[in-house]
Amino acid sequence: MSDPQRILLIRPSALGDVCRSVCVLAAIRKRYPNAQIDWLVQNSFTQAIEHHPALNRAIPFDRKTFGTQCKKFRFGPVLKWLKALKKSKYDLVIDAQGLARSGFFAWSTRAPIRAGYRDAQELAWLFLTDRVEAPRELHTVDRMLKLADSIGAPIDPPDMRLYAGQDELSQVIMEYPDRYAVVAPTSRWAGKCWPIERFTELAQRLAQHQSLDRVIIVGGPGERLQCAPLLEMAEDHPKITDRVGSTSIAQLMAIISRAKLVVANDSAALHMGVGFNRPMVALLGPTEPSLVGPYKRDADVIRHAQPDDDFDFKKPESVEMMERITIDEVYEACDARLQAPTVTIHKKNRPDGRLSV
Repeated sequence: MSDPQRILLIRPSALGDVCRSVCVLAAIRKRYPNAQIDWLVQNSFTQAIEHHPALNRAIPFDRKTFGTQCKKFRFGPVLKWLKALKKSKYDLVIDAQGLARSGFFAWSTRAPIRAGYRDAQELAWLFLTDRVEAPRELHTVDRMLKLADSIGAPIDPPDMRLYAGQDELSQVIMEYPDRYAVVAPTSRWAGKCWPIERFTELAQRLAQHQSLDRVIIVGGPGERLQCAPLLEMAEDHPKITDRVGSTSIAQLMAIISRAKLVVANDSAALHMGVGFNRPMVALLGPTEPSLVGPYKRDADVIRHAQPDDDFDFKKPESVEMMERITIDEVYEACDARLQAPTVTIHKKNRPDGRLSV
């Protein structure tokens, strides 16, 4: 078969996983520099990838709307969307999600080559033509890179870079021209969250650090209740800025791209920090760093696991692991990174005139 001219990467969610899947996109572009490369992604996450120079087009998947319509037996919109997917006539599809839904999307394209995991969950492998061996003992990034490697794409070193939009960067530079740290105190799962009272004290300490002029608190629109004590303290603090729920994904990426330090639980903000090569302190508990932690940043992880631990991050009681992390050790780790030489942010102008980091 000749080189594919139209390629689709499927990785709809979640936001953190989308951010760290860019290495697959970059590898495919290196292998097929002249191909049309599209990415099927959840519509709420398109901003995470839309400025990537290796991408031609984001294909938004409106999971929420389609799900609501299908429950009411209104299948017309999703069938129309699937028809458009098939009409694109992809030569090669890579399913980096590995679930039944993503496998079905791959099959719906009718692409002659549909690559994915040999052990994809929910029998998703049935929809594939090429089933790739990718041991689950590998980090999730390395598993995805196995898919790129299977089509001959160069994966060493993996390109994890994220790209912020020029408009968002310009706005951040105007609003926050000073030196700041980003603190992301939330997570989807309570078991992954460091106690908010400790984040509150940490933010107060960081606000007094000689290397910082500001601390910016970030999080999603539905996460304000999680960090209420911290936000209440920020109301009257001149050097702590509350941006929880008030940023788009593009704005959040721009803010993180210029941070002198990122402190976060296991969350999308953490993986954005990796993509922008920011100094960071990652607070992990009932998740395994070697599988899902910040990629190649093990030295930036604080985690206290014990031999008899058997926690599930979906269970609130697993927060016990997070509670083992002390305020002093987190602050000392932050101080060490703030005292280290500054990481240089490289900026370049893309052919379309956008500024990338």
